[in-house]
Amino acid sequence: MMNTRKLGGTGLEVTELGFGAAPIGNLYRAISDEQAIATVDAAWAGGIRYFDTAPHYGLGLSERRLGLALADRPRDEYVISTKVGRLLVPNPDPTGADSEGFDHADDLTRVRDYSAAGVRRSLEQSLERLGLDRIDIALVHDPEDHLQQAAEEALPALCELREQGVIGAVGLGMNFVDPLHWFVTREQSAYSLDVILVAGRWTLLDRTAGRLLDACAERGVSVLSAAPFNTGLLAHREPPTDGYFNYEPVTADVLATARRFAATAEEYGSRLPQAAMRFPLRHPAVAAVVAGMQSPAEVTANVELIADDLSGRAWQALEALPPQLS
Repeated sequence: MMNTRKLGGTGLEVTELGFGAAPIGNLYRAISDEQAIATVDAAWAGGIRYFDTAPHYGLGLSERRLGLALADRPRDEYVISTKVGRLLVPNPDPTGADSEGFDHADDLTRVRDYSAAGVRRSLEQSLERLGLDRIDIALVHDPEDHLQQAAEEALPALCELREQGVIGAVGLGMNFVDPLHWFVTREQSAYSLDVILVAGRWTLLDRTAGRLLDACAERGVSVLSAAPFNTGLLAHREPPTDGYFNYEPVTADVLATARRFAATAEEYGSRLPQAAMRFPLRHPAVAAVVAGMQSPAEVTANVELIADDLSGRAWQALEALPPQLS
């Protein structure tokens, strides 16, 4: 079994590597149901017991596939997080293709809704797609343009559902540090957070979430650190010239920084992808690294990367290098 870490003050524990299920929702390219289920099966065989999904991922396809793949697994042996804030409704004007990065028909469309009623409706729909009777972790998804409503309606509604036992933990998931910091550090009279998910902002090259993670550690809020490879650049022993960093084509400066980290990792008997995967776990607030996976081969590679930590000398050398963003 893979190592686990406790999630805030809840009774939940998550494996140090979490399965990011956006790719099995046809992120960027379509895959078959069979490949999606085989990928989840490989994750289970590799010891992964934490799975993260969302209605946004493939207009519900990710949730449906994940639910099918886990249907015969003992429910108490795994943890699932899904998200609220985007309701899926019939699309009155479908074009045949989703316009938000997923290779999928757009018979449904996303409607932003951070109201209390919207949160409850979203979770009901997710439970149906997943085939479950409870959600372990519910995250308010991308509310950076809806801060007040998320704070005053969505999060209190989730806390009420947590008290009722419908969900186990309450949190937020975003790519942006400042809004997450606002939620974590404000006076939480209407809600209490167990966890946040931050994507791509606590990595070897991008450490802009440092102050956010410190604030979480002070308040007992656990962190799920997603996208450890910064859109793939750090997934290669030698970062490629045509790679991507934070969803944009890599610049010469970023590439040079990444290659310095790669050379240092090699010097101390490691590899850049292993350092990238293990780095987020070095902060005491981080409970898990969440990586997107679309094939059994990707699962096997990621499980191998998380298995062994680097030496103290390797970390000393790597952490002496300045990141690209901080």
